[in-house]
Amino acid sequence: VQLEESGGGSVQAGGSLRLSCAASRYSYSTYCMGWFRQAPGKAREGVAAIDSDGKTLYADSVQARFTISLDNARKTLYLQMDKVKTEDTAMYYCGSSNPPVTIREPDYGYWGQGIQVTVSA
Repeated sequence: VQLEESGGGSVQAGGSLRLSCAASRYSYSTYCMGWFRQAPGKAREGVAAIDSDGKTLYADSVQARFTISLDNARKTLYLQMDKVKTEDTAMYYCGSSNPPVTIREPDYGYWGQGIQVTVSA
């Protein structure tokens, strides 16, 4: 499994940004894919995840602001980030796991290289 993130960059607080994660060499019929982030000096934390049944899970800090989705045909995972806050600034990673839906980092075995998101006040 290879994962590659794109769509990061800089945005002002209150704005929106959409991250994408293209999956290649991926042939599983059941799966869980998720977004994680790591701010400087902090541990990596789970942000959102979606499994092959369409079940989603969000961290409390992004609930009602971020939306995770998956285009199966294009094997691309998305994270729509709305009403962003300065505390959303971090390196964002996509990862691959197995069902059920989870945002526990130890459950993930494959990772992208990460992409930076910077939110300015």
